[in-house]
Amino acid sequence: SVNISILIVAVVIFLLVIHHNFLSLSDFLRRELSDPSPLGLQPIDFIPAAPERLTDERDDKEISVVIAASDERLGGAIAAMNSIYQHTRSNVVFHIVTLNDTVDHLRMWLRSPPLKNVRYRILDFDPRVLEGKVQVDPQKADTFKPLTFARFYLPKLVPHAEKVIYVDDDVIVQDDIVELYNTPLKPGHAAAFSDDCDSTSSKVAVRGAGNQYNYIGFLDYQKETIRKLAMKANTCSFNPGVFVANLTEWKLQNITKQLEKWMTLNVVEDLYSKTLAGSITTPPLLIVFYKQHSSIDPMWNVRHLGSSVGKRYSPHFVKAAKLLHWNGHFKPWGRTASYAEVWERWYVPDPTGKFNLIRRHSEAYEAK
Repeated sequence: SVNISILIVAVVIFLLVIHHNFLSLSDFLRRELSDPSPLGLQPIDFIPAAPERLTDERDDKEISVVIAASDERLGGAIAAMNSIYQHTRSNVVFHIVTLNDTVDHLRMWLRSPPLKNVRYRILDFDPRVLEGKVQVDPQKADTFKPLTFARFYLPKLVPHAEKVIYVDDDVIVQDDIVELYNTPLKPGHAAAFSDDCDSTSSKVAVRGAGNQYNYIGFLDYQKETIRKLAMKANTCSFNPGVFVANLTEWKLQNITKQLEKWMTLNVVEDLYSKTLAGSITTPPLLIVFYKQHSSIDPMWNVRHLGSSVGKRYSPHFVKAAKLLHWNGHFKPWGRTASYAEVWERWYVPDPTGKFNLIRRHSEAYEAK
C-alpha cells in the first residue's frame, strides 16, 4: 500500500507539472497572437529588435514616416532618417520609397553602424503609374523625378496606417518627431501643412520673388478651368515637403484620385503658372487641399535654407528649429550650401563611396 501511495503522489506531481507547462505555453501563445504590431507579415526588409537605450522608455505606438530616396540624392534621405532616429524614443518605422535600381545601394547604406537599429521598409515605386498624368519634355527627360509624386499615393504605400508623416529628403530633424506626428487635424481634414504666409520662413522671403507664397505663383489664372474653381489668387500657398496625413480621411475623400485628376488635366490644358519655377507636384495639392487642410507648427518646417548660398537665419534660430528644410537649388550635400555643417552632423558616409563623389563634384541639385 505504501508503494501505491508513492505511485499516486508521483502521478499527481507529474500531472501538476504538465498542467503548469500547458498554462505557460498557452500564455506564451496568447501573447504572441495578441501582438499589437500592425506590421504582421508585410514584406519588411529589416526590423531589428529595439536598441537597449529604448527598451525601457520607448513608446510602442508605431509612427510611420514616409520618405522618397532617389539614388542621386540618397545621402540626403540617409541623413534625414538618421536625424529623426537619433532624436526620438518613439517606435518610428521608415517607409522608404525608391526605384528598383537603388534598392541594393540603399540596403548596403542602411547596414552602416549608426543605422543598424533603424526600422524600415523599402518600397519600389513604379513610374508607370504616372503615364498620362505628367507631361515630360523629351529634351529634359533626365530631369523628370517620378519619386516626387510618391506622396500622392500614401494609402497605397502604407496601407495599414491611420496616420503618417511625409518628409522630403532635404531635411534635418532636431526634435522628437512624435510632436509633429501628434499635430491635431481638424475634422474632415486629410492633411496638415505649413502655410507659407503664416510661417516663420516667410518673414525672410526671397526679395523680388513676387507671388511666391500665393496661389497665383503656382496656377495660371488666365485658364478658365482655374478661374471656375473660384480660388482666390492671393490665398496663401503651403509647402508639401513636410506634412502629416490622416489616411482614413484621405481614403474617404479619395484624395489620390483627385490629385491624379488635376495632373491629367494639366497635361491637356497646361494649368500651372509659368511665372515661377515651382515644383510640378505642388499645384495639384494646392487645388485639392484649398482651405481644406490643418496647419503644422512653423518650427516643424523652417525652410528656404536652399534658396540661396547666403545665411538667412541666425545661428540661434537654426539651433531652435525643430526641422530644417533645404528646399531650393542649393542642397546641403552640394558644393555650395548654407548651414551645411548642421546637415553634416547627421550624414552617414556612403560605404560605396558613390555619393561622396557626387557631393564633391556637384554644385546644385534641382529644387523640389
